Amino acid sequence: MTITHLENTQGPQEKLPQALSAIIEGMQIRLGKSTDIIYRFITLGPSSAVIIFIEGLADPQEMIQAIHEDSSLYQQFSQPQPESCLKLLQERTLSLGKVGEVSNYTEVERELLAGNSILIIDGAPKALSAGTEALKQRAVEDAGSQSVVRGPREGFTESLRENTALIRRRIQNPKLRIEERTLGEQTQTNVAVMYIEGNVDPGVLNELRRRLDEAKLDSVLESNYIEEMIQDPQYSPFPTVYNTERPDSAASALLEGRITILVEGTPFVLIVPALFVQFFQSSEDYYQRSDFASLVRILRYFCFAVALLTPAFYIAITTFHQEMIPTTLLVSLIGQREGIPFPAFLEAFLMEITFEILREAGIRLPKSMGQSVSIVGTLVIGQAAVDAGLVSAAMVIVVSITAISNFALPAFNIGISVRILRFVMMGIGASFGLYGIVVALIILGLHLCSLESVGVPYMTSFAPWQWLSQKDSLIRLSRRNMKKYTGHN
Repeated sequence: MTITHLENTQGPQEKLPQALSAIIEGMQIRLGKSTDIIYRFITLGPSSAVIIFIEGLADPQEMIQAIHEDSSLYQQFSQPQPESCLKLLQERTLSLGKVGEVSNYTEVERELLAGNSILIIDGAPKALSAGTEALKQRAVEDAGSQSVVRGPREGFTESLRENTALIRRRIQNPKLRIEERTLGEQTQTNVAVMYIEGNVDPGVLNELRRRLDEAKLDSVLESNYIEEMIQDPQYSPFPTVYNTERPDSAASALLEGRITILVEGTPFVLIVPALFVQFFQSSEDYYQRSDFASLVRILRYFCFAVALLTPAFYIAITTFHQEMIPTTLLVSLIGQREGIPFPAFLEAFLMEITFEILREAGIRLPKSMGQSVSIVGTLVIGQAAVDAGLVSAAMVIVVSITAISNFALPAFNIGISVRILRFVMMGIGASFGLYGIVVALIILGLHLCSLESVGVPYMTSFAPWQWLSQKDSLIRLSRRNMKKYTGHN
């Protein structure tokens, strides 16, 4: 694969001395006398050498065996010849996939911490780095956060190279580019930027490079560390960077001209630019018939509105606009609320907070207990609250419909946005009624139209309006009706 390696510039780099004892002493000063850093001394004919590796990260057994099998090659030297031994090792003995030269302490440290082994010959001007990574990774499994009924089951893992391979397997295009860089002053985390040359907008790519270059972080332990640094500076509850655990979604985004950002140590891959419509699209939309996919997609937009506005509408109508309720239903609601000590807003607020607590508890508890606690807790608390006269049965129904609609959204982070804004809309509905809700929706629409994702308007396809994009926004037309297949998000 084509890889462009971009290194962070550091301060002055101290070159390796030629004396083996001086090198070992310098390494012990820099890395300390940690028990997991192993120094394995060997002889190459008349020359002395040492193999340095970190136990658990590297396994140089194959490397040592190859040197042992070729030991006769180094007996030809009657006196130490470090440079000849180094060349012979690199060209003949070490048949590993990755062998390179290092010439200073900074490079040696980086290679060791990456899981490689360093071979140093006494008197040689340089050392060799061999790819002997031995860190066990989680096997490719189902993407737990974005499950589908029909479609590929593979999900990303915590291994950066395995993740790039999963995408490369789906896009066998020589124009697929990978740019690697290291972020995190202390963690030195490998980050890969993937795009298809010719498909990607050069302006967006350059803007992303600039933001990554300006991202000064002490550590990068998950892709969200980078997400917060590259997202646009405007404060907004809406996510402007998309994340996915599915290789097929990442591959489709690349085919559409987007850019993916892969981070070592996490299965969640970032995709930019992210558009509002993208958070309502699922990979399964493209593995089903277009008419069914369109129906489900429209249903997701409806669920978004229900999850955002249902409690606010209920509070506004029962508090300010009782004349809008049919008489029979109004009598039923009045009968249910008889004896309820709280106003509608406080009633809804308490139920929503209770459900949020149960949701978080269900996530944190062990899997064998989490679902049981959340389901039983919701049923028991809801029924007990109605029986105790603290909340009305209608309010339990409203909160339940709202929660279920929230789960229908395919992207978890857009669901978080709805959960935040729901409380805001409830307060506005309790204070100003339907008039306040309408004004809030207008302000929310203006806010969405003002957002950008890496310089691209967030509401693209709607604002600005693009006719061609309507083939795959609110609905998905059949592939025959699409002039150009756009893939999925």
